Amino acid sequence: MTFTEPHPPVADVAEAGWGNLWPHFTRMAAAPGPVITRGEGAYIWDEQGRRMLDGLSGLFVVQAGHGRRELAEVMAAQATELAYFPVWGYATRPALQLAERLADAAPGDLNRVFFTTGGGEAVESAWKVAKQYFKLTGRPLKHKVISRAVAYHGTPQGALAITGLPAMKQQFEPLTPGGFRVPNTNIYRASEHGDDPVAFGRWAADRIEEAILFEGPDTVAAVVLEPVQNSGGCLTPPPGYFQRVREICDAYDVLLVSDEVICAFGRHGTTFACEKFGFVPDIVTCAKGMSSGYAPIGAMIATDRIAEPFQHGKTMFPHGYTFGGHPVAAAVSLANLDIFDREGLNRRVLDNEAAFEATMRKLLDLPIVGDVRGDGYFWAVELVKDKATKQTLDAEERDLLIRGFLPAALRDNGLYCRPDDRGDPVVQVAPPLICGQAEFDEIERILRHTLTEAAALL
Repeated sequence: MTFTEPHPPVADVAEAGWGNLWPHFTRMAAAPGPVITRGEGAYIWDEQGRRMLDGLSGLFVVQAGHGRRELAEVMAAQATELAYFPVWGYATRPALQLAERLADAAPGDLNRVFFTTGGGEAVESAWKVAKQYFKLTGRPLKHKVISRAVAYHGTPQGALAITGLPAMKQQFEPLTPGGFRVPNTNIYRASEHGDDPVAFGRWAADRIEEAILFEGPDTVAAVVLEPVQNSGGCLTPPPGYFQRVREICDAYDVLLVSDEVICAFGRHGTTFACEKFGFVPDIVTCAKGMSSGYAPIGAMIATDRIAEPFQHGKTMFPHGYTFGGHPVAAAVSLANLDIFDREGLNRRVLDNEAAFEATMRKLLDLPIVGDVRGDGYFWAVELVKDKATKQTLDAEERDLLIRGFLPAALRDNGLYCRPDDRGDPVVQVAPPLICGQAEFDEIERILRHTLTEAAALL
């Protein structure tokens, strides 16, 4: 095909284009997946005209829903006026306005906004700024990062080193040195204090102090944690956990990074999830829901204390991205946040999260469902072989269900969501924030039907 030829019908694209597209996180030998052609509200349609409830907000992204014409119009208007200019010594009005708005929304003195084009870049930037900050303040050995087992923090070499998923890293090793792991907060699988959330939270937090002391406080720069951990299936923080982590970081002069690439922008009912869970970090990383996916954008937001040593003499942060703070992405993010304010999407999540939880917990009567956990509009259903003993699925059974049966069956039954086994096998749901009880019921009904079929295969 030449660029001057007309575009072929969608069906032809599906057949021909898969030979050129390199899909992400996908087995290349697998049959081609569906081609999604449009979205409206909480629903998407494929090239065959099948409608599916978008139970994952694309990829934890489309907070305000699909097909928002006003957002498309903002993008067109900005592109007509100024489609692109970098923030390398210059600025654009949308980037300045968005930086101010994010700083106003962030807790404490998180006032300095460094734009990226996605979450992995934001995490990469956080590690780099932490290392340089300590060099500038006379503690050059502080470079290590502590994160949690099974946690995912991105694909760049630094962010991947922070990621706690060995299988995702093996093909790219050696990675950036300096990443170390501590236990996560999966109380369902807890070997310590599994019947006492407060004691379990203290135990898990104290493992961070233990790791800092083992590595040496003079060498540890940061602790990177998601407010609710994605990989492993929506692992929520036990009561008091983050308060204890904050104490530990302060005691050893270690920066606390709240990785909110998924959790920010209403997923838990607040602009930044650290607010909901009662702690103020030194750095927030965010992306995804900032624009509801209408354009790629992310950010690292740092406190005034961290930014201060960069503001003297000839000092600079020698780091940046060509498309960071892109004016079209920044403009549509501002319009997206206007929708949040006008339609009260954060308040909507807080008002509906109990109903969503109650609806999801109905699935606990299925023999294949061991646990249902999450917060806000972010939930996971853990699958087990034996409910009484919590016996998990073996490798063959995981392959059969997680990569074989469930993706196509859920799609055929009308639900797009995420079967995942980067920790224990789960099915995750995170619908757009515009959803309510009708969509919750639809999610539960489709999951019930599909998981019943899955159980029969075991």
